[in-house]
Amino acid sequence: MTTRRMTVGQAVVEFLAHQYTVDGNHRERTIPGIFGIFGHGNVAGIGQALKQFSLENPSLMPYHQARNEQAMVHESSAFARMKRRRATFACTASVGPGATNMLTGAAVATTNRLPVLLLPSDTFANRAADPVLQQLEVPHDATLSVNDAFKPLSRFFDRVQRPEQLYSALLSAMRVLNDPVETGAVTIALPEDVQAEMIDVPAEFLADREWHIRRPRPDAGLTKEVARIIRASKNPMIIAGGGVVYSDAHAALKNLVELTGIPVGVSQAGTGSLNWDHPQNLGSVGATGTTAANRIAAKADLIIGIGTRYSDFTTASRSAFQNPNVRFININIASFDAFKHGSALPVVADARETLTELIGDLPGYSVSTDFAAQIKEEKEKWDSVVDAAFVDQKRARPSQTEIIHAVQSASDANDTVICAAGSLPGDLHKLWRVRSPMGYHVEYAFSCMGYEIAAGIGAARAGATPIVMVGDGSYLMMHTEIVSAVAEGIKFIIVLIQNHGYASIGHLSETIGSQRYGTQYRFRSEAGNNFEAGEILPVDLAANAASLGIDVIRIEESTDAIADLHKAVKQAKSSKNATLIHINSDPLLYSPSGEGWWDVPIAQVSTMPSTQQALKNYQEAIKQQRPLLGNGAKDRE
Repeated sequence: MTTRRMTVGQAVVEFLAHQYTVDGNHRERTIPGIFGIFGHGNVAGIGQALKQFSLENPSLMPYHQARNEQAMVHESSAFARMKRRRATFACTASVGPGATNMLTGAAVATTNRLPVLLLPSDTFANRAADPVLQQLEVPHDATLSVNDAFKPLSRFFDRVQRPEQLYSALLSAMRVLNDPVETGAVTIALPEDVQAEMIDVPAEFLADREWHIRRPRPDAGLTKEVARIIRASKNPMIIAGGGVVYSDAHAALKNLVELTGIPVGVSQAGTGSLNWDHPQNLGSVGATGTTAANRIAAKADLIIGIGTRYSDFTTASRSAFQNPNVRFININIASFDAFKHGSALPVVADARETLTELIGDLPGYSVSTDFAAQIKEEKEKWDSVVDAAFVDQKRARPSQTEIIHAVQSASDANDTVICAAGSLPGDLHKLWRVRSPMGYHVEYAFSCMGYEIAAGIGAARAGATPIVMVGDGSYLMMHTEIVSAVAEGIKFIIVLIQNHGYASIGHLSETIGSQRYGTQYRFRSEAGNNFEAGEILPVDLAANAASLGIDVIRIEESTDAIADLHKAVKQAKSSKNATLIHINSDPLLYSPSGEGWWDVPIAQVSTMPSTQQALKNYQEAIKQQRPLLGNGAKDRE
């Protein structure tokens, strides 16, 4: 058997360079590059390997810098989403703090079911130098290191204690990365001494290898049963989730709803399943939903979940579906999700394959004339509400709603809006009018502050034209990745909305009776021992961004702010450079209500009248919450 003598680090890099993902007729490299921040744990292992290959074969495995280990994982996640999970990056970090900085990124990837490959360095396998710099010592368990914290956050975890373990570890890693059910963060911990050790690697291990994404069809006859239940229903509704996007089921969904007239509500991950103006698209559903989707959902007697994990925002904390006879049919490649809500008929299969088959089982079916009229009426009502809210009120500090409209009206259909945390995701979910399948990228499974700018870079690497919308709170979490974009000449646009605090939690704080406590960026008040009454901080985030090398456009406070923002986005789109646009907003101007609800418990005992009133409101609202089975409060009356 032919072998090559190399280090473990070199073997890792060369192996990854020869892995390919195949999805039908589509084939591309699974790992097109590696992010790395180097320290004593990986500089002599994977770092040395990347340097050596850059001299011998620069195209083998491109290396990319990052300024924060968490950010490079976010970039990989965003890249993977834009690639429909067919490709991602590997991320290497040094021992200790470098490795643990990736933990949040791992949680984001796994929660969102997005593949990322993490290669954190670990302490010496031979323990000759214990304790090494940055080693966590646990007196009762000598085998533990900080990397064990990755175990609950990873879909697969391994630690390579001996060179020959590398083969099974990496092959298992690739299996999980390419599995639409199991995918998420994959972590292979590499002790720093093992990375530099010599190993004779079989040529077979370093040869090109293809990994085929599974697209299982539904069990025989199952779609006929789905069709029977649909025909028996009066008011069916589809909830489209991220599975529609990842299985590329947009065309199949469009064909189904045009054939049947069944309306669609979309989750955050499923936004883009249909264009916003499609007659059957009622928009977002749930806590951040539209009145159109939420009113139809409340009446629906059949919910057909397609590729959704039914988060509490999608279900409005189990209050969205009010019909006492409502049933659930869940089409999902993961049985874990297919069986949710006590599903009457779980279909464990690929979304595109199932919808394609289901279309053939529904000839001649369409929703009733009365239901079709209701769908049309509710959609027109909501669109009119949004049109009115989009009108420029000529405020010096405009509303976030007006800002969203200005940005969208200056964007192109194939641009991708990116966001993750704060009040923006909820407003974008209701208001952003998606015009292309990949035009909306809001990370809301983990809603991680700091995700946005790194994600914008990752999406740009995947060929998208990203427009990152971010508030000042989230910007401050990880703005240094701007330097990474500047260093590589990556073009994207950041719209930074300055509202001097945490607008989303500020609003939530008011609804629970805590009066925006701790959510404003102000000088500390000694009298109140808090940050409530002090002056607004003299922070200049536009100047901060400019200092990092990005082009900056300031929107001055004036009655022309919205018009100026529209022009600025057009200018940024025509530029060859990355651009940040800074605008001030009024955080007390809210977007139109979609009549959704979110379960956030209220303090049951309080001396504050505002909290007492919030508790009364909560006790009334929770009556609409349904249990897994039965009809909740209504059953007890």
